[in-house]
Amino acid sequence: MSNLRSILTGILTIAAGFTGIAQDAFHNFGNAQVHNGGQIGFHINVVNDGAFDNNVGKVGFYNQSSLTVSGDNKPVFHDVEIDVQEDLILEVGVGVTNFQEFVNGRVITDKNEKTISLDYMNDTPYLGESDDRYVDGYATTTGDLDFSFPVGDDFRLRPIKIEANAATNTARAAYFFENPNSPNFFAERFDTEQHEELLFGVSIFEFWDLDGDKETKVTLTWDSNSNIPTLVGEIEDLRVVGWSKALKKWVNLGNTSVSGDLNNGEISSDSINPNDYEVLTFGSSNRLLDGDLQIFTAVSPNGDGYNDTFKIQGLAKFPDNELSIYNRWGVLVFQKKAYHTDQNFAGISEGRATVSADSKLPEGTYYYVLNLKGAKDRAGYLYISR
Repeated sequence: MSNLRSILTGILTIAAGFTGIAQDAFHNFGNAQVHNGGQIGFHINVVNDGAFDNNVGKVGFYNQSSLTVSGDNKPVFHDVEIDVQEDLILEVGVGVTNFQEFVNGRVITDKNEKTISLDYMNDTPYLGESDDRYVDGYATTTGDLDFSFPVGDDFRLRPIKIEANAATNTARAAYFFENPNSPNFFAERFDTEQHEELLFGVSIFEFWDLDGDKETKVTLTWDSNSNIPTLVGEIEDLRVVGWSKALKKWVNLGNTSVSGDLNNGEISSDSINPNDYEVLTFGSSNRLLDGDLQIFTAVSPNGDGYNDTFKIQGLAKFPDNELSIYNRWGVLVFQKKAYHTDQNFAGISEGRATVSADSKLPEGTYYYVLNLKGAKDRAGYLYISR
């Protein structure tokens, strides 16, 4: 890894205008170029209002705080190294044509502006991505090879992968660690209760935006914060799902391969055209049914009308039942005999053991046990999200 610690080293040509190195920014008004073998290290902000897209050397961004790239024109670099402790902020798109390395910090783009992105051109590879080093916003790729977008959110790398030839016309992606029922960067709500009959449920924790006009299998990744146990008990029942632009509901995009466990893994869809779907996330085709019993294991008691309570459909056939809910330390926080629709648990403690009555239970994973007279007992995890 090169150590480019000066403002300008190697060979840099400036022509057809004025390029100034001001106190707080390198401002290109004219025609700047890093030649073959040349290196330039930026410790200050970069403003590009001229031509800075014919580079064949190496560019590095270095700062203990943050740096910004802005201007009217998109700079395009050959090799890029990013070592910015408190993130490199893009207010204009930046292209890379040969190689990019993450050393420290994230690359931040405005998720309201899809055209502002870190662009991996000509099948450019990258190195060094982690939960602290990724693109928080949109990244694009153009080329013919398989590609895994180094995107994430909330200090978590959450890649989404596409197949070879899926980006011959450029593909674009970003990850959002937020409830699709109330997204922050989309005008439309993606109602997780509107889905095909063959789907049991849809994740309320995260989603990806993927744009592209070439058919491809899409691979999504999950970690412990994805709360996959709220959807399935076995990862074989997991599905990639997409919000159909035409149908305005979530549809099943398949499970052609899956690996990992309930805390970490990845799943691939059938071949799809990404532009047919607004966003993608996880769903389940397993209805968790035993007889006519259906258990919904995601609870978000925030009053928005979506999954506000712990729903168990079909309990009318099992009136002699008892529901017990425990926190992660095994403390009983809720218990009800003859649990039914009008008594749905809404994340409020009943005052068992060390938890005060009427207390709002914190976000997290809980464990339920449902005892049924004359039928097999049920048990599993539920997740409270506020």
